[in-house]
Amino acid sequence: MSSYMPLPDRRASSEDEKDPRAQLRPDIEAGNNTHRHNDPERRSSRILDGRTVSDAIIGLSDGMTVPFALTAGLSALGDTKIVVFGGLAELIAGAISMGLGGYLGAKSEEESYKATLKETETQTLTDPASVSDTISDIFEPYELPSELVAQLKNHLSHSPMLPSFLMNFHHTLPEPSGSRAIVCAFTIAMGYFIGGFIPLIPYFFVGPHEAFIALRWSIATMVIALFIFGYVKTCFVSGWRGRRNIRKGVIGGIQMVLVGGIAAGSAMGLVKGFQMLADSHEDHRHD
Repeated sequence: MSSYMPLPDRRASSEDEKDPRAQLRPDIEAGNNTHRHNDPERRSSRILDGRTVSDAIIGLSDGMTVPFALTAGLSALGDTKIVVFGGLAELIAGAISMGLGGYLGAKSEEESYKATLKETETQTLTDPASVSDTISDIFEPYELPSELVAQLKNHLSHSPMLPSFLMNFHHTLPEPSGSRAIVCAFTIAMGYFIGGFIPLIPYFFVGPHEAFIALRWSIATMVIALFIFGYVKTCFVSGWRGRRNIRKGVIGGIQMVLVGGIAAGSAMGLVKGFQMLADSHEDHRHD
């Protein structure tokens, strides 16, 4: 015997279809919830957000190309110590530079948000007419009845949530977290250091004059690492399932390998060229 399942009451849904306010209610509630979601206490409950992942990708992307190109170029000198010390120096300096850049960028974003919020609050107090026009522009794509728009404008004009409503729906600026700048700087710096340390690993396991042997292992390691990184980075944006997304991931991985290979080859060629010029100059001096 099949179990009894009560039929859903469709009267409420039919009334919602007739009442345009019911159709708009989810959008307005979403706007109010956006303000709540911007609460740092709520946001801190998430381990990772999209911005943190984006910062990690930025750090890893630069870290897996620039230091790799430098170590490959220094390998042309044939001295493992020079490669290791030069690579570590570049890693530390580059991580600090990238971290400071991320910190300053996040601070600028925070200051921009505060300035826009202050300007919006001032506008709501001194120029209610333009604010009313802005509210009308926000609801215009929804094709709501003019009477309903008038009621919404009247309600929002007297609501303390009006600045938050305008920031979310007019300026479309999310409220940055108070720790955003520190997290951004740390994430980018660590991503850069970790990504750049990978090509250095083989040089710790060879002799002082076996830089070319370590270079071969470093190239093999970085080809795999660059491909995996390019694949993951692409699929993180486009999706992980389906032939189309897999093909995009493979193309993204190949592109990262090509970019890293061109950078490393260019650096190595330049070092070789400078070394040849220095050797020829020494030969002329001895002659």
